[in-house]
Amino acid sequence: MITHSSSARPDDDEAARLAALRLFEVLAALAEPVFEEFVALAAHLFHVPISLLSVVEETDVHYPATVGIPAHSQMPRAEALCSTALSLGRAVVYHDVLLEQHPLITAEILRVAEQNRVRFYAGALLRLPDQRPLGTLCLVNHEPRPFTPDEQRILELLAGLVSRTLAVRHLCRARPDAGKAQWEHLSAELQEEIGALNALVRYINARNGSQVPVPTTFLAQVESRLHDLQAVLDAHRF
Repeated sequence: MITHSSSARPDDDEAARLAALRLFEVLAALAEPVFEEFVALAAHLFHVPISLLSVVEETDVHYPATVGIPAHSQMPRAEALCSTALSLGRAVVYHDVLLEQHPLITAEILRVAEQNRVRFYAGALLRLPDQRPLGTLCLVNHEPRPFTPDEQRILELLAGLVSRTLAVRHLCRARPDAGKAQWEHLSAELQEEIGALNALVRYINARNGSQVPVPTTFLAQVESRLHDLQAVLDAHRF
């Protein structure tokens, strides 16, 4: 059995996590167009009707960037599948939510999932620079869906890029001189790069059909382009 040396420590950790969400202006930041491009890419790549970025607050989960549901919507944390990824500290994949026997999927979460016709859910953690989890990049489907280890790896890679972009935004905007202009320039560059990748994904889908699970060869093409995005972000270290 795992015990904590101090019963206050989990609450302290959560308080520090919530304070970091404010410091990094997470809700406002993730509503910017560059993060909407990431969400659109995830939806197109994995052939799901709903993709979103979630921010897990103290009592609610907010969705600042979305495809398939209204942006800036929210739901109680106790009802959200996204909260299970934070509780576990890792990515989660539920091939068929209604058949899951996981203790974190409570009757309340299950009721809301069934009400919203959520059958498949995959969520990869978004992290602050200190590695505290802030929420998820997640995929939702109205039907059960297979999800391969290669697909999960690419989803986690995408989530890492979102996290890194958030960190670079904060670093740019913290600079008193040209930081804001630098972020605007970088954001436009990233939007162009992700938009081009989105166009490639749509073209290949139109030519080959929407294959589920996504073929490994297609994922490899996308992964190569994602590493290019990583290089763009890495060029802006401070």
